Amino acid sequence: MMKSQTAPPQFDTLFKQIADVNQTLLSDWQMRVKDSAEPLGGFNDAYQKFIGALSQNSGAWTELQKNYYAGQMKLWESYLQQSAGATKVEPALTADRRFSGAEWSDMPMFDYIKQSYLLASDWLVGAVEKTELEPQSKRKMLFFARQYVDAMSPSNFLATNPEVLKLAMESKGESLANGLKNLMQDIEKGRISMTDESKFAVGKNIATTSGAVVFENELIQLIQYTPTTKTAHERPLLLVPPCINKFYLMDLEPENSFVRFALDQGHTVFMVSWRNVKEDQQHLTWDDYLELGIIKAIEVARDIGKSDQINLLGFCVGGTLVSAALAVLAARGEDPVASLTLMTSLLEFSDVGDIGAYVDENGVRQREQQFENGGLVSGKELALAFSSLRANDLIWQYVVNNYLKGKTPEAFNLLYWNSDSTNLPGPMYAYYLRHFYWQNELVQKNQLTMCGEKIDLSKIDMPAYIFAAKEDHIVPWTGSFTGAQNLGGKLEFVLGASGHIAGSMNPASKNKRNYWAGGKMGKDNDNDAWLASATSVDGSWWNHWAEWLKKQAGRSVPAPAKLGNTKYKSIEAAPGRYVMERCDK
Repeated sequence: MMKSQTAPPQFDTLFKQIADVNQTLLSDWQMRVKDSAEPLGGFNDAYQKFIGALSQNSGAWTELQKNYYAGQMKLWESYLQQSAGATKVEPALTADRRFSGAEWSDMPMFDYIKQSYLLASDWLVGAVEKTELEPQSKRKMLFFARQYVDAMSPSNFLATNPEVLKLAMESKGESLANGLKNLMQDIEKGRISMTDESKFAVGKNIATTSGAVVFENELIQLIQYTPTTKTAHERPLLLVPPCINKFYLMDLEPENSFVRFALDQGHTVFMVSWRNVKEDQQHLTWDDYLELGIIKAIEVARDIGKSDQINLLGFCVGGTLVSAALAVLAARGEDPVASLTLMTSLLEFSDVGDIGAYVDENGVRQREQQFENGGLVSGKELALAFSSLRANDLIWQYVVNNYLKGKTPEAFNLLYWNSDSTNLPGPMYAYYLRHFYWQNELVQKNQLTMCGEKIDLSKIDMPAYIFAAKEDHIVPWTGSFTGAQNLGGKLEFVLGASGHIAGSMNPASKNKRNYWAGGKMGKDNDNDAWLASATSVDGSWWNHWAEWLKKQAGRSVPAPAKLGNTKYKSIEAAPGRYVMERCDK
C-alpha cells in the first residue's frame, strides 16, 4: 500500500494565511481611498477626454488595432510551432530585466505570455501617444497607462511567473511561506521593504560624522559638525536638505559623506535637521518653514561662526525653500548670505516631469479644503508617490522578490534612507502644491507674498552654483536650468550624469561618472545651447564645486575649538533626536 506524502508544514496554513492577507489588503485599500482627497490624481477626467479624442481619430485607432492583431497572430503561430517541437527563431520584442530568467524564453507557454504582454503594453501606450489631447491630460494618461501596464506584468503574479513557480517547487513551498511573512511585516509597517533594515542604525553606522545639536525649535534642529582641519574658511557653510526626507543622505558613510567632504575642505559646516512633524506641528505653514527653518538657521550659523555672511546650500525642495527665504531677506534689505548652491532644485515649475500627473486644479483645491484647519501629509504617501515614478525599479521588483520569491532584500544604506520618510504639515504642503507646482508663481515677480514680503528672485544678487542631474526624474534638469535664470547673481551651472540621488551623491573619493561645465549662459542661450557648448569632465562634480566655493568662503582662520557658543550651547550629540523619529513608529 503506497503511503501518502505528507505536505510540508508551511502548506498547513498557507491558504488561510492568503485569505487573511487578502482581507487585510482590502481593508487597508478601502481606508486609503476613503482618506485620500484625490486618489487617482484627476485620472477620471483625463480618461474621459482620452475616450472622446480616441473616437474622433478612428484612422490611428484602426492602424493600432491592425498591428496589434497581426502581432498576436504571429505570436500564436510561433507558440504552436514551439509546442510542436520547432526551434524558436523569433527574437524577443524587447530586452527587459523583468524577464531575464531563462524560464521566460525556454518554456513556450511563458514565452507567449511574456511576448503577448509586451505587445499589449505597446498597444495601450501607443493608443495614448497617438491621441490628440491637451498636454496636461496626455501627461496624465501616459503616466497612468504606464502605471497600469507595469502593474499588470505577468512577472508580478504567482501563476504567470515561471521563476516563482520553479522556486516554489524546489523549496517545497518555503519560498511562498516566507513571502507571506514578508508581506505581513510590510503591511504592519505600511510600506514595502527595499533593504534589510536590521543592518542599519542612524548614529551607529550611518549619519556618524561627529558634531552636536546647537539649536532647536519645534521645526528644526541645527547641527554643527566637528572640524577635521586645523584652519577653516571664515564663512560657515549651512546645508539645507529636503524637508520630505531625512538629512543623512548627505552623511551616509564616511567615504561618501558630503558633510565629511565639506569639512575636509576646511568649511565650518552646519546642517538643518527637519522635524518629522507630528500632530503638534500640523498647523505649520510655508512661512513657518522659512522663518523657523531657514532664516533662523542662517541667524544661528552666523552668530556661532562670528561672520556677517555665510555660504548656503539647498538640496531638492531645500533649494526651493532657501531661495524663497533669500528673497524674503532681500526684500527686508538684509544680506546675510555670500553665495548660494542649489542641488537638483526647482524654482520654475512649468515642467516637473511625471510627478505633474498627480497635480491638477481639482486635486489642489481638495487638498486646500482638507488642510484648511491643519492636518498631516503622511511621509508614506509621499514616498509611494515618488516611488511610483519608477514603479518597476522601486515597487514591483520588491513585490516579486520579497513576496513571491520570499527573499530578504540586500542591505543597502541608500535604500534604508529612502524608506525613512517624513510627514509634512498639511497647510505647508497645500500652499506648495498651489503656488509652486500648479500656478508656478515663484518666478513671477511680486506675485507671492511670503513672511509679509513680496517675492522677487532677481533680488537674490549673489554668486550661485546650480547643480542638476541629467537623468533626474524628480527635478528635470531643463527645469532647473530655466529656473536659475531668474536669480540676480552670476551663475555657474553644472550638469552631472545619472539621476536625482546618484548624480548628487557622487563622492569625490570614488570619482565616478562625469559632469558637464562651462557652457554658455545668458538669456539668449537655452538649455540645449548650454549643453552643446559645455565640456564633459570625468569624475565627481564635488571637486569642481569645492574650487568654486573656496572663492566665496573668505580668509582662513583657526578652526572652532568647540561647538556652539555662549548663546547657542550644545544640546546633544549629532545626529540628534529629530532624525530618529520614524513614520512607522
